[in-house]
Amino acid sequence: MPGISMQYAQNILFDLDGTLTDPREGITRSIQYALAQLDIHEPDLTRLEHFIGPPLLQCFMQSYDFSEERAWQAVNHYRERFKVTGLYENRVFDGVGELLGMLGAQGRTLYIATSKPSVFAREIARHFDFARHFKVIYGSELDGTRTDKVELIRHLLAEEGLDPADTLMIGDRKHDLIGAQRNGLRAIGVGYGFGSHAELMAESPDWYFATLAELHQAFTR
Repeated sequence: MPGISMQYAQNILFDLDGTLTDPREGITRSIQYALAQLDIHEPDLTRLEHFIGPPLLQCFMQSYDFSEERAWQAVNHYRERFKVTGLYENRVFDGVGELLGMLGAQGRTLYIATSKPSVFAREIARHFDFARHFKVIYGSELDGTRTDKVELIRHLLAEEGLDPADTLMIGDRKHDLIGAQRNGLRAIGVGYGFGSHAELMAESPDWYFATLAELHQAFTR
């Protein structure tokens, strides 16, 4: 795929989970905890990894055939553990700091666009010391507003006054690509997160990079 020119993509939006950090342990253990409160016991954490990325409410409803009311109970149980412990059961992917530093040095403006609640996203970025690379961190509200990536990116573009033609989205799940494309942004799918190659390619990303090193290299050309 062609290099991403210095002239293009003045503004770059990053997904959080699976793109900047590996939140596998914190999210799956918090999902496991939430289900246990509802008398559903899942000992295998790998069976809960599909919760990483999509909006939690919808994922509980689809995965367990919950009503919206019961799904909100699950989300609230999830947050009981996540806000205290799960937030910190996380790690920044190797090379993320260098990538963000390089993009900033190139004069680009960086944002986070995550369906995770803003209050959690900001604390993760602060705790793991990458908040300084971003102008603003955009997430959802605790009541579920803007968990949909299409709505979230539309809100970010409006709030920041960004031109979609100068803006690029980077993410590891189909929701990131769909959110970008519906708002007129070009999009990069990354293969080191939680979306499969098939999931990402089904949305026809403008670029696909299997590794963080390949993503970094694309911005140096």
